[in-house]
Amino acid sequence: MATKKNAAVRLGSAAAGLMLATAGMTLASRRRRLDAELLQLRRLEFEELASRRRALAHQQRMHWELLSRAIDNPTLAAVIDTYDPAIPAEKRRQYFYANAWYINLYHLYRAGILDQEEFYGHARELFQNPLMREYWEASKGQRATLKHSSEEARIGRMVDGLIKDLDEADTDEWWVVGNPPPA
Repeated sequence: MATKKNAAVRLGSAAAGLMLATAGMTLASRRRRLDAELLQLRRLEFEELASRRRALAHQQRMHWELLSRAIDNPTLAAVIDTYDPAIPAEKRRQYFYANAWYINLYHLYRAGILDQEEFYGHARELFQNPLMREYWEASKGQRATLKHSSEEARIGRMVDGLIKDLDEADTDEWWVVGNPPPA
């Protein structure tokens, strides 16, 4: 009887050990499968980011191409000219060029090449130029059409604040004016 009982205990222990081993392999298998799925998800996220950056780069090239044509040809510029008609044609061409510089900076930010603090630093330098400030003022109506919650509108408000800080600064050291947003 004791032998049968020992055999039953050993058989039960072996079965329990087999069940634990099987459960361990199942857990390990599930973990490997989950790790593979997470890796695939990260790969897809990376591909999406790369695709987005390519699309932004293409859009920037298209913007520059169209704007270059407008700068070079006043009859084409008339198609996109929303500035005050009293502004001389040469000044409007300068505004188109200023827009190209600003949009280039904005696209560097959108593509993730510059963070917000770096954008701010470059904008602080760019808006030292009086023509850039004139362009910014002349284009406020265009910015007013943006959805208030959009990234572009938010960045525009940040530039508005920067220009205000530059105008009110008591120093010629423009590179220290304003409070860059956190990166």
